[in-house]
Amino acid sequence: MAQVKIYGIFESLKPCQTQFSEILHSCLVDALKLPEDKRFHRFILMNNDDVNYPDDRSQRYTIIEISMFEGRSDEVKKKLIRLIYERLQVLGFDVNDIEITIFETPKSNWGIRGLPGDELTLNYKVDV
Repeated sequence: MAQVKIYGIFESLKPCQTQFSEILHSCLVDALKLPEDKRFHRFILMNNDDVNYPDDRSQRYTIIEISMFEGRSDEVKKKLIRLIYERLQVLGFDVNDIEITIFETPKSNWGIRGLPGDELTLNYKVDV
């Protein structure tokens, strides 16, 4: 399981939101081995004056927060981070404008489809 929040400035992110989601999901599928149909992305689009960022960032400054079940190896998480940076460059995002945070929590801390996450039967592996 993985849920993603993408925070960015409306004018910069909205025009490429669909492509951004496609690229991001391809990274999650390739690195975490998520099934193609497990896409949970939420775009939080803000006005320019709602975001403060350092001078070495542009209006394309975007924060990606990934919440997922614990269990992936450090190598897999690093692969995910590298893929995101690499693939988003196609949309013109500079590596300096993307920040990624991964939050891992025990399955028991999730509630999904009426059950605690540790009681779910998943059709994919988490321990990759």
